[in-house]
Amino acid sequence: MTQAQAATLAPDLALIEELAHQTLEGLPEPWRLPAAQVRLRIEDFPPDHILDSMGIEDPFELTGLYEGTPLTEKSVMDQPLGPDVIWLFRRPILDEWLDRGNVSLGELVAHVLIHELAHHFGWSDADIAAIDPWWE
Repeated sequence: MTQAQAATLAPDLALIEELAHQTLEGLPEPWRLPAAQVRLRIEDFPPDHILDSMGIEDPFELTGLYEGTPLTEKSVMDQPLGPDVIWLFRRPILDEWLDRGNVSLGELVAHVLIHELAHHFGWSDADIAAIDPWWE
């Protein structure tokens, strides 16, 4: 494949995952290491069971999702049901990126990921704004 051909292809799942990992690596301490413990799942669209459970009919409406128990609600007495997971959905992210036209794909992936990390960590709006200036 030539460079010109590659430039006409939509960003793939691997690129979205790479951008997400770059975001995690760029988080300030004390968040970087605990954020890396959350499992990332990158899919084209949300699975039907997620859409159904959230009452969402249009899969393009969901760019990301945190699935787990926020750290502010966890107890050492809780039996783990599985790892906490952050889902990023490539096609809805790409649609939003094209619609916006004023942010890089990396900025949008970072914004979605940080929003989902906020659910995991129990961050306030001020906490989010300190990490993601786009939130302001």
